Amino acid sequence: MGLAGRSGGGSLAAAVTSRRLASFAPQGDLPNMPASLRGILIPVAVATVSAIVVAAAIVAANRPTVILGAPSASVSSSSLGTGVLVTGDATISKKPDISFVSAGVESQQATAAAAQADLAGKAAKLINRIKALGVPDSDFTTSGYWLGPVYAPSGQTITGYRASEQLRFKWHNVDSVGKALDAVVQEGAATNATASFGLADPKAAAAEARSAAIADARSKAQAMAAAAGVKLGQVIRVSDLSSYSRGPAPMSLGATAAKDATQIPVGELELQVSVEVDFTIV
Repeated sequence: MGLAGRSGGGSLAAAVTSRRLASFAPQGDLPNMPASLRGILIPVAVATVSAIVVAAAIVAANRPTVILGAPSASVSSSSLGTGVLVTGDATISKKPDISFVSAGVESQQATAAAAQADLAGKAAKLINRIKALGVPDSDFTTSGYWLGPVYAPSGQTITGYRASEQLRFKWHNVDSVGKALDAVVQEGAATNATASFGLADPKAAAAEARSAAIADARSKAQAMAAAAGVKLGQVIRVSDLSSYSRGPAPMSLGATAAKDATQIPVGELELQVSVEVDFTIV
């Protein structure tokens, strides 16, 4: 189109030249003009027309080039899969079949060595008490041990050393866990005791809850597909979004056991699972 613009300028110049020459063509009175004047007038006219033609050509050349054309279309294609994406949820309740008892002892003495020695005697007494309950060695372990200085209220002077040890053991009869707590704190065997509850095989319960969550997701997807007038296809992706359990609150006892046997309602353990399932549409 730029070339067309310049070509148009040339045509314009030619047209102007033709008109100007025609206007300066000899009229009826020109033959009567002296030859000397005719010789002067015609070159002047031609020079004037040439100047006009050059000016027109310059103007045409300096015009901005305008290019016209059909708008171009940019087409991009993407492979967008069609399907139904849903979230399924499930909550199952299970009675805990195992409890975990944590019992601790501590000692404070003038020296670190004395604190450790005294603590060792108390820990041995507690271990014997746990074994007397019928707990095998494989079911209990030391979950924590600490030894450190004790400072005066000013915070600069060491007045002694404190040592503590925490033991943890499994109790498989959850209904009698109160008996275990009473036993470990009797006669000062333990300075503190805590019981919590769980499942001996948590993976099996999680698998059951996950299956229920996937079934919930399929039910939702089928309802959505039916409402949309399409047919649900196969599962192409499953993601486990979250799972957590919530059980009875832990029970704690101090160093002095109650006169009556400790009763701890076990309750139930809730396990919640959420999954995300992607179905195809057929």
